[in-house]
Amino acid sequence: MNKTVAIVRSASPCSRRLCSDLLSANTGPGLQFCKLEALSAALIRLPMNALTQPSTASLDARATAALLPWTALADEIETLLLQLQNSGGVTVPPRIVMPTAADNCLFCMPATDGQVVMTKLISFTPGNAQAGRPTIQGDIVIFDAATGERQLILDGPTVTARRTAAVSLLAARRLAPQPHGPLLIVGAGVQGSAHLQAFAQGLGTQEVWIHSRSADSAQRLADQARDLGLQARITDDLEEATRHCPLIVTCTPAQAVVLHEAARPDAFVCAVGAFTPKMVELAPALCQRFLREGRIVVDTEDALHEAGDLLQAGIDVSTLPTLATVVQHSWSRPTTPVLFKSCGWGGWDLAATRLALRQHQLGRLV
Repeated sequence: MNKTVAIVRSASPCSRRLCSDLLSANTGPGLQFCKLEALSAALIRLPMNALTQPSTASLDARATAALLPWTALADEIETLLLQLQNSGGVTVPPRIVMPTAADNCLFCMPATDGQVVMTKLISFTPGNAQAGRPTIQGDIVIFDAATGERQLILDGPTVTARRTAAVSLLAARRLAPQPHGPLLIVGAGVQGSAHLQAFAQGLGTQEVWIHSRSADSAQRLADQARDLGLQARITDDLEEATRHCPLIVTCTPAQAVVLHEAARPDAFVCAVGAFTPKMVELAPALCQRFLREGRIVVDTEDALHEAGDLLQAGIDVSTLPTLATVVQHSWSRPTTPVLFKSCGWGGWDLAATRLALRQHQLGRLV
């Protein structure tokens, strides 16, 4: 039977021997031993009984992805934005970003809708890309708001990749003048792959052009596109690619400008790489052109202090509409060029976790 054993440190050798005897008498599977060298008191806990603390499923990347189909996830994000309009109890505090080492950060992003409570805890280590390691690592933990019970643990990078691409999909569904493509993806990493899948499934994209500084990454993404039944072309000529493709996604590490041009009158550019004031993917002149000749929409008001592309272009982000405005006011599809700037938001994770939890619970009932 599980139990809790409290051991109080004492200077008396006799008392220490008694404590040692007590530990020895109660050792068993799962007992966590605590060495009482520098504590005035310590509490040693055995695992709680399964009847009082049910085990929580912890899903890997593949299992997490299976709970988040692209179209359903974009729909869930749209539902969340409509819920915000109706004061539906959604609370998303500002995310905590704590610098750790060099350019690395730790992110903590909590959110709740009054029924589901979640928090995402992930590390961002951009230098890992050069070493072939993941740049984003961590988990999302979901709780029941009423009972506080932990319900599910999801793979953090998978949720991040899929909800980011699903937000882009929703924006393209609403804002892209020519939503069927072809599609140009600049950056062939995790987000490039996620956006390829999301646009192929959610928009019916049939042709993709790929530009990446890594030939190997570009080839892998092209192979993935062909496996999905798309025509795929790797290109080094971004000027030609932007003339051909009305849909453009930039999803690079955002350490330098990668896109200077989007000349088509029906261009839809979705810029997702930059999420701090110092990060950038788009040339300032390009951002200014969208402001003069088309539309700029940001994902949330947090872009005011996160949208590096726009801030470095000297654009007053506070005057720009958000995706919530587009959804809540049922904008008609624009006929001029559109730039959608995505920075990320805990609300997107909340939408993803709500969908994942429902899917997981339905799966257990089958």
